[in-house]
Amino acid sequence: MPTEIAQRLLTWYRQNARRLPWRVSPLDPNQSKAQPQPDAYAVWVSEIMLQQTRVETVIPYFKRWMERFPTLADLASASEQEVLRVWEGLGYYSRARNLHRAARQVMEQMAGVLPQTAAALQKLPGIGNYTAAAIASIAFGQDEAALDGNIRRVYTRLNDIDLPASSPAGVRRLAELARNNLPLGFAGDFNQALMDLGAALCLPENPLCLLCPLAEVCLAFQRGTQNLRPVLPRRRETPHYIVTAAVIQRESAFLIARRPSDGLLGGLWEFPGGKLEPGEQLEQGLRREILEELGVEIQVGNLLGIYRHAYTHFKVTLHAFLCQLDGCEPQPIQASELRWVKAENLREFPMGKIDRQIAKKLAGL
Repeated sequence: MPTEIAQRLLTWYRQNARRLPWRVSPLDPNQSKAQPQPDAYAVWVSEIMLQQTRVETVIPYFKRWMERFPTLADLASASEQEVLRVWEGLGYYSRARNLHRAARQVMEQMAGVLPQTAAALQKLPGIGNYTAAAIASIAFGQDEAALDGNIRRVYTRLNDIDLPASSPAGVRRLAELARNNLPLGFAGDFNQALMDLGAALCLPENPLCLLCPLAEVCLAFQRGTQNLRPVLPRRRETPHYIVTAAVIQRESAFLIARRPSDGLLGGLWEFPGGKLEPGEQLEQGLRREILEELGVEIQVGNLLGIYRHAYTHFKVTLHAFLCQLDGCEPQPIQASELRWVKAENLREFPMGKIDRQIAKKLAGL
């Protein structure tokens, strides 16, 4: 028998579910005809894209992705560079590389059929506990309880949990609540209902409690502690780095380097450079970086632009300079590959946000 929380939430979800391109209509237990089945590949792609990214941001990327790679086989047969180019702008590029690797693994080892259980899904690159539970429940109807940030916040408030949500005790408590409230046979809809509730009403700040279908059973609302839940760890100060980049020109082409596939922005192309060391001036640090990365000396010219960007755990301010080689041919000492590319062709190479801004500026010169 579904808990009161599950009954209330499923009723609310059938009337208020977000219409998303990877979803089908919620199940109706009173409807006799068969419900349409979601596309497991589409569910998988959407869940990977939604990791650390808002739904509103994901939708256009998801549509573009499905136009280019409509099936798992299409993704598996694509090159990594093409995959990164379609993903460009969504960030957290290891997600795209893992999705690509997993697609090839499914094609080569599983006859092109995505596993249906959470345990089997977790053996694929890029799929952890939450993602496996979400795919298994939504795409395959498995009775798996999913716990993402939205769902953790909902359960923390429903039960007025004063433990830090990310602590071992908090994780155990939330997992127990998720299992105990899971309505068997409706896990996919229930998990999505919790996600929607967290996104639409049970907001991180100033939740819309008076509109919530669970207000009458929410302990935090009854006690007035909803704005104190969940308990979050103290935020650390975000490091800020000063970075330089060399926009090296030879005749009508510019030099770009491809980053190693592992690590931050792996596999993407960039204008070479790096962080300043303590006490360095901009031009001094840039010449050192290029000597270390490419094994060549450069002449640093005019400042092309200053660019700022915030990553997950740090911020950067990048100073890009127009430069010329001073003699020798550059070598990919710290890069996977080097290319000389005309400005109008730079759009063909996947890049991070700052490097794409530089490329667009060059194309407009």
